[in-house]
Amino acid sequence: MGRTSFESQPQLESIQLDTTTPGDSSSLSPDVPSEHEHEGVSLPPVDTGKDAMLFLTACFIIECLVWGFPFAFGIFQNYYSTHEPFKGSSSIAAIGTTAMGTMYLSAPFVFPLMRLYPKQNRYGPLAGLLIMCAALALSSFAQTVWHLILTQGVLFAIGGSICYGPCILYMDEWFVKRKGIAFGTMWAGTGLGGFAIPLLLEFLLGRYGLRTTLRIWAVALFVLTIPVVYFIKPRLPVSVKSNYKPFKLGFLLDRSFLMYQAANIVEALGFFMPGLYLPSYASSILGSEAFPAALTILAVNVASVFGCIAMGVFVDRFHPTTCIMISTVGTVIGTFLLWGFATNMAVLYVFCVIYGFFAGSYTSTWTGVIKQVTSKPSQTGTANAGSAFDPVMIFGYLAAGRGIGNVVSGPLSEALVKGMAWQGQAAGGYGSGYGPVIAFTGATAVIGGTSFLWKRIGWM
Repeated sequence: MGRTSFESQPQLESIQLDTTTPGDSSSLSPDVPSEHEHEGVSLPPVDTGKDAMLFLTACFIIECLVWGFPFAFGIFQNYYSTHEPFKGSSSIAAIGTTAMGTMYLSAPFVFPLMRLYPKQNRYGPLAGLLIMCAALALSSFAQTVWHLILTQGVLFAIGGSICYGPCILYMDEWFVKRKGIAFGTMWAGTGLGGFAIPLLLEFLLGRYGLRTTLRIWAVALFVLTIPVVYFIKPRLPVSVKSNYKPFKLGFLLDRSFLMYQAANIVEALGFFMPGLYLPSYASSILGSEAFPAALTILAVNVASVFGCIAMGVFVDRFHPTTCIMISTVGTVIGTFLLWGFATNMAVLYVFCVIYGFFAGSYTSTWTGVIKQVTSKPSQTGTANAGSAFDPVMIFGYLAAGRGIGNVVSGPLSEALVKGMAWQGQAAGGYGSGYGPVIAFTGATAVIGGTSFLWKRIGWM
């Protein structure tokens, strides 16, 4: 998950909106009108008011449900590995990585389509919700792992992307000065979903079994999401025809973007590894029971809720490289010192909280990253102001970069733990057999924060 500070691009052809916002010369998106009336149409205010808060609440709920399920896949993976007809399959892990990887990697394709068809985009949340529910229902009839890969993996992810995409596109219209905290609040939904959904699924699987659980969750997903779908709507009038150019990708050659993206991909390579191995580390190395071991992941997810919100506040006030460095320092110290020398569950839980708070907030810095890339002066000395670089597409490619890290981290982590290298040859966690994973997670976090250095020496 799992995720921008977009300069507004309302793409109106026949409607000219008043773009003057009295008393707000610092607005990040000068094209977004405040609450003026234009041609008899009264627009709700940005950053505040009932409509903006209802939109943000709806986005938080959709984030929680759409991204929370892939982050809870570990519950299903354990079940599939121990129950027929999937027991013994070597491809079970591919179900979860396919779901999350597809959601990340589909962003550069889903967002242009939504830009090209803005009127139809209004129905995206409902269409995506129906696809996700259908995917869960179909997966309840699966007899082989490849059935699950197609339904829980590919189909659910496609539905999730369609449902979630309008949240990203419309957020730029509803929030301007408080965009960072708005995105941070929305992204905190992943942490809440990653905490609550695994507990619920664990209970349902134990009581009703796999097939009934999937059908119950399909119904629950629909019932919980359908009330908020209405509130995922644009603030600005939507033109019938769009003149958007989907292949305007000059930012891919921008040096600042490339440096941010390189760090983003490397950080993602290590970010997902603790989620894969913390429970097994707790049980096999520290001798923990199953439930206390599972609490390690829940602690990471809960801490990430507060980390995302806090980083959203920071990124509205400080340069993105400063925010990235805050995330990096906390992650590096927690990984190398706490997990690296964790010899009891108390220390491991402290690491989980630190890691969730700092590492979990890394993507909340994207709001500042996109603001910087879209507002850089052009060769003529004027600001791009979002016209040269489409901020939505920048978000899409940052998400795709994280998807690359997510997909690669699975087989890479298996290679790191194979043979239990360093076991008995180092202190603490480093000598547990998981040492290479700990070291790699910390090292990738260091590289993820290198944009702070490049900014200081004038490379970006």
